[in-house]
Amino acid sequence: MAELLSIHPTDPQHRLVKQAAEIIRDGGLAAFPTDSAYALGGQVGDAALLDRIRRIRGVDERHHFTLMCRDLSEIATYAKVDNAQYRLLKATTPGAYTFILEGTKELPRRVLHPKRKTIGLRVPDHPLVLALLAELDQPILSSTLSLPGEAQPLCDADEIEARIGGQLDLVIDCGPCGAGATTVINLAAGAPELIRAGKGSLMPFGLD
Repeated sequence: MAELLSIHPTDPQHRLVKQAAEIIRDGGLAAFPTDSAYALGGQVGDAALLDRIRRIRGVDERHHFTLMCRDLSEIATYAKVDNAQYRLLKATTPGAYTFILEGTKELPRRVLHPKRKTIGLRVPDHPLVLALLAELDQPILSSTLSLPGEAQPLCDADEIEARIGGQLDLVIDCGPCGAGATTVINLAAGAPELIRAGKGSLMPFGLD
């Protein structure tokens, strides 16, 4: 079973954040709360970790993974961002948005969409995730923790541990977590295109 860490939702204990980061650095697959729902995540370049997430999610290689970043400058390291895209990102991050953008050569090809060479990127608005990103000093490759055939992502640490704990290395419990997924906006093809409506408002993109 996965190791369960209970971490304060607004003032994460550094000792526990460091412990969680060590598990991820060692190749562990973690389930952790975000400003939307729970996510699965781990090290960016780990091929085995990608396969584990795909099995749990029931998705194939065309699934867009998301790179969770600390800030806009980190996003610009891993994605090609023009001035108009940057203004949109600046107006909406951190927050419950995932943006589809063309990846840069800083990313392993295996994490990109095989044909479009795109990836999801976001800056989460959650103290635990931001603390974890700071401790790791690198992004987290992630995917919303939605199970095959289920309409809503998982949002409770005890349920996650009971249902899929045997497939994980770490579950982080920060108390109640929202059940809604992020709003996904494709910025890679010019004008913003709505891929999935979620917690983030559509108003900044003129799509409401």
